[in-house]
Amino acid sequence: MPSPPSEAAQAEITGIARVIDGDTLDLGDTRIRLFGIDAVERDQTCRHPTRGDWPCGAEVAQEVAFWLNGERLTCTPEDRDRYGRVVATCYLRDADVGAVLVEAGLAFAYSKYSPRYEALQARALAAGRGLWTSVVVRPERHRRGEDPVVPAQAGCRIKGNISSKGVRIYHLPGQAWYAKTRISPGKGERWFCSEAEARRAGWRKARR
Repeated sequence: MPSPPSEAAQAEITGIARVIDGDTLDLGDTRIRLFGIDAVERDQTCRHPTRGDWPCGAEVAQEVAFWLNGERLTCTPEDRDRYGRVVATCYLRDADVGAVLVEAGLAFAYSKYSPRYEALQARALAAGRGLWTSVVVRPERHRRGEDPVVPAQAGCRIKGNISSKGVRIYHLPGQAWYAKTRISPGKGERWFCSEAEARRAGWRKARR
């Protein structure tokens, strides 16, 4: 994400929104990255103290899409990022979209680039809204692959690993690669309590 607004800011962009993820959307042919916020990635998992692991990245994206898809937004460009996306502050009628998402606990204030939404984030945290009910890895850390290793729950020792090619494989205690396999829920990996559970979820047994 780029630096705060500059003289290079472009004219306003108006159009019907199509949500890509919690902080990215398309207005026509223009891809917008919302300024000053950072949302969990689609593949991220969060851990709730009573519900356990839940697909927070996918659920946040769905909630944002439910709110914004098909709505007409007006976006004020601030800059462009390294991927060529327009970084902008967007409004649904009079509501600042980034502000609403942060105050609802659906996105983080991206303080690295702007303090604009820090006070709203503090309110969301104090009220325990959205992501603030759970243990969640900051999206920036997740993108760097810094998700913590999650320990097995009692009796659930089968490791559901996803290979670099996207193949879902489960490892049993005693198998060749069991000890070296690490589980990162942010990548969609998980623990299973039985082989039947793993197979139902779409994993196959490691060959050795």
